[in-house]
Amino acid sequence: MVEGGVPFPMLSDGGGRIGTVYGVYDEAAGVDIRGRFIVDPDGVIRAMEVLTPEVGRNPDELIRQIKAFQHVVATGEVTPSGWHPGDKTLKPGPDLVGKVWKVWKP
Repeated sequence: MVEGGVPFPMLSDGGGRIGTVYGVYDEAAGVDIRGRFIVDPDGVIRAMEVLTPEVGRNPDELIRQIKAFQHVVATGEVTPSGWHPGDKTLKPGPDLVGKVWKVWKP
């Protein structure tokens, strides 16, 4: 347990420097808006989600997306919405353009 009773490390962006870079800093309120970003090893933002404080984020969906991006990088395949490891994927290519609905039958 981290000192103070919080069971995980917490970070702070008190001056809004990081939030400004990612476009989630609210200058009037002096706080970052709730946001999460999946950044690949090359520093490219692969996914982002920004929500107002009234709506919570889904950590299971975050983990699912990270696993999907890892699978895409490792295999060159693409994943549909709701994909989980072991589910069907597709190989992208010119023959698939405009025909995903014929091939993809979840």
